[in-house]
Amino acid sequence: MDTEAVRSFVRAAELGQLRHAADELGVTQQAVSKRIAALERTLGVRLFTRTARGVEPTLDGQAFLPHARSVVAHADRAVAAIRRGSRALRIDVLGLRSAQAVVLHDYWRSRPEVALDVVTLRVDDPRLAVAAVRAGDVDASFRSVTDPAALPPELRMIHAFHSPLELLAGPRHPLAGARTVTPAQLRGHRIWVPGIAPGSEWAEFYDELTAAFGLRVDAAGPNFGNEVLLDILADSDDVATLVGSRDRYVWPTGHDLRRIPIAGPTLAYPLSLIVPRENPHPGLRAVVDHFASLPPLPEDTWLPTWATAPHRDTDGRGAGHDAR
Repeated sequence: MDTEAVRSFVRAAELGQLRHAADELGVTQQAVSKRIAALERTLGVRLFTRTARGVEPTLDGQAFLPHARSVVAHADRAVAAIRRGSRALRIDVLGLRSAQAVVLHDYWRSRPEVALDVVTLRVDDPRLAVAAVRAGDVDASFRSVTDPAALPPELRMIHAFHSPLELLAGPRHPLAGARTVTPAQLRGHRIWVPGIAPGSEWAEFYDELTAAFGLRVDAAGPNFGNEVLLDILADSDDVATLVGSRDRYVWPTGHDLRRIPIAGPTLAYPLSLIVPRENPHPGLRAVVDHFASLPPLPEDTWLPTWATAPHRDTDGRGAGHDAR
């Protein structure tokens, strides 16, 4: 059934004249007449009778009218649901306790009227996240493609923000009493980071980190989730892990875990957004502006090689250009 024909019928029935309906719909009176005639042929009934003042619905037209209004309303809602300017901005994050989700939550708290949909695609391969943005399943994804040449031409990667790392250790760990630690002090200690997926961006990050500072990052063993990891850290005198300073972790009071900043240099994980090159969601501009308002990192900060120009997109233009 032609929804525009149904819309023409509804407006003609409500206004009582085909000419008025045509004026409101922005078409000719002849177009409205043809639409309604085609609808009558489809339904096999007459919908209008002509009067001296215009048109009036027949008994069949009166019976059809409330259902026709519903058809038009549903069609309008369906279009609004996919129109970039009216639907929620849909952003993929690695986890709902990650720094990405925490910063997005802070943004939403400052603008609760904003329609924001935060999702987790639960994929390790950044190419799958790229495919989701390319297909329109999400408007943006918090992923980094470390080789910009691997991005499809219709997508780009823009800088979001950096996530400083902290050491997370239990009360019996040798570094538990430190206010800050340096990367040099971490050498020789077992840093357990389960769940480093081969081929992921964070696998490349940890490869570069261990090579740069001679650290012992251990990804051995199954990943049973954060709760199990925190339990192990609480009872261990030799195992610690690395977390983002904005990552949200909650543990029982008895665990007495310590989050210790790393300095001299600060170690930071670069966070980027994969977005469409053309016509990004209009809500993305304000989100990127919020990221830009976050406190800057110390000048003495280590970043992996792919983030050596963190405020440039893959075309060498600023991140502010990308989100418009």
